[in-house]
Amino acid sequence: MDISIVVPLYNEAESLPSLHEWIEKVMIDNNFTYEIIFVNDGSTDDSWKVIEEISKKDNNVHGIKFRRNYGKSPALYCGFKQAEGDVVITMDADLQDSPDEIPELYRMITEDGYDLVSGYKQKRYDPLSKTIPTKLFNATARKVSGIKNLHDFNCGLKAYRREVVKNIEVYGEMHRYIPYLAKNAGFDKIGEKVVHHQARKFGKTKFGGLNRFFNGYLDLLSLWFLNSFGLKPMHVFGFLGTLMFIIGFIAVLVVGGIKLVAICQGVPAPLVTNSPYFYIALTMMILGTQLFVAGFLGELISRNAEGRNDYKIEKVL
Repeated sequence: MDISIVVPLYNEAESLPSLHEWIEKVMIDNNFTYEIIFVNDGSTDDSWKVIEEISKKDNNVHGIKFRRNYGKSPALYCGFKQAEGDVVITMDADLQDSPDEIPELYRMITEDGYDLVSGYKQKRYDPLSKTIPTKLFNATARKVSGIKNLHDFNCGLKAYRREVVKNIEVYGEMHRYIPYLAKNAGFDKIGEKVVHHQARKFGKTKFGGLNRFFNGYLDLLSLWFLNSFGLKPMHVFGFLGTLMFIIGFIAVLVVGGIKLVAICQGVPAPLVTNSPYFYIALTMMILGTQLFVAGFLGELISRNAEGRNDYKIEKVL
């Protein structure tokens, strides 16, 4: 099979028929063998009913229905798991991503040898309240990830070599950083294509919110840390623990030195609890010990939790 198209969606019943017709036309015009995997992320409208109706008419259409809303990353994870095409294309269901871009994305993967090609919506139909934070976010992501040639990490329109989606794990809200995940997995031939961005025709954006930028930075920090220190957490926490313990030990020496000087001068020695260095020593030694013991265990346990990607699927077409 040439192409698997994975479409995560939430309450997009109005746009699904038009999207399917558009994708179908592009696939037929280019003689692609394909499948469309609609992942219904707990929609409360008639999205699943529409998917069922489309699948009855088109054997190339498959569907995954979550029992509740999990988010875009879980939807992509389950779509990737089911995809069988040599090239996997992801796109949003709101008709803002153009299926006409698919042939060129496919060519860049199969002929130019890219592992991943990310769309770049150079001209956007979004308000400034979204575009300005997005530019700041992408600038930070480029700096941290080292992928200098990407301008839009969060663009939903992407193409992947099949091996890429089978060797990365998208969880939480890590869909923003799939290029970074791919790079960390050893797929470092990452390209970009300027794509057409269309104004939304129906409803409003479903995946996102004002907190997505704050959460995005936290996810980026977590991903950077896991990539840098996930397999060697003591390199950073051991260093911090040692540093704090040394500061505490120096403070102990200061407290002891003050008391020793007083004794040598024949004056009453001050109580150690009257010195601020005593509390510095106590705090630093406790924190240093805790860093040694705790380290990055919480994040590591979460990363390796057996049920983290246990999403309850109600139906599969």
